[in-house]
Amino acid sequence: MTPILMLGAGRMGGALIEGWRAAGAFQAAELIIREPFESPALDALRAAGAAVNPQDAALAAARTVLLAVKPQMWREAAAQVAAHLAPDAVIVSIAAGVRAADISQAFGGRAVARIMPTTAVAVRQGTASVYAPDPVAAERARALFAPVGAVVEVADEDLMHAATGVSGSAPAYLYAFVEALEAAGAAAGLPAEDAARLARSTIVGAAALLAQSGEEPAELRRQVTSPGGTTQAALEVLMGEGGFPELLRDAVAAAARRSRELGG
Repeated sequence: MTPILMLGAGRMGGALIEGWRAAGAFQAAELIIREPFESPALDALRAAGAAVNPQDAALAAARTVLLAVKPQMWREAAAQVAAHLAPDAVIVSIAAGVRAADISQAFGGRAVARIMPTTAVAVRQGTASVYAPDPVAAERARALFAPVGAVVEVADEDLMHAATGVSGSAPAYLYAFVEALEAAGAAAGLPAEDAARLARSTIVGAAALLAQSGEEPAELRRQVTSPGGTTQAALEVLMGEGGFPELLRDAVAAAARRSRELGG
C-alpha cells in the first residue's frame, strides 16, 4: 500500500504522519507529500527521506493517495494529480461532506474510501469513521488509521454527516467545554492558573476512567452524583431545559447540515 501520496500535510495530515511515525506504521521514506506551504515539520520529513513536492512523474509510484486538503480545495487537488497516478492507486479522502462517487469520478474512476478522523491520531488516540463501497479501499483505509486509533465503519454514506457531528467535530466541543469550565472556576474565585489545572486534569482523568473501566457514561455519572449533593445541583443545570441534551443534539445537527453543504 506504499508509497502513500499525501495531498496536503497541514493540521490533519501532519497529525497523521506524526502518529504513524510514533507507531512505527509508516516511515518518512514511504511518503510522497504535496504541500504548498513550507514548515519546519516539512523540512524534517524531507530530511528523513520523504519525497516532498517531487515532479509529477514521481506520483505514479503511489499506491495509496490520502486526500487531506480542505473540502473547498479537493477538486483542484484532484485535477492536479489524477492524470499522473497509477490506475490501481486507491484514494482515501478526509474531505468533509464530499461523496465517494464524486471523488472517484474526479480521480478517473479509482476506488475510494472516505474517512472522518480526529487530530488525536497524532498521539495514537484518534477516532476514524470510515465509509467505503469498495472492499479494497475499505481495507486500505483501515490499514492507514488502525495504527493510530479506533476505526468505526459506517455502512450508509449518508451517515457520514452524522459521524462528522458526533466524532470529527467533537474534539472542539470538548475543548470549548474545558475553556468554559476554566472560566467558570475563575469566576467562582479560583486563580486562573489553578482553575485551568483543575479543569484540565479532571477532564483528562475522567476520560481515562471512561476508556479503561468499561462502564457506561450514565453509570459513571451516577457513581459521582450523591442525592442532594453538589454534583446533583450542578447536573440539574447542565441536564435541564436548554442544557446538554438539547445543545448537543442541535450542535450535531448543525455540523451534519454543514457537512452536507460542503459536499455540494
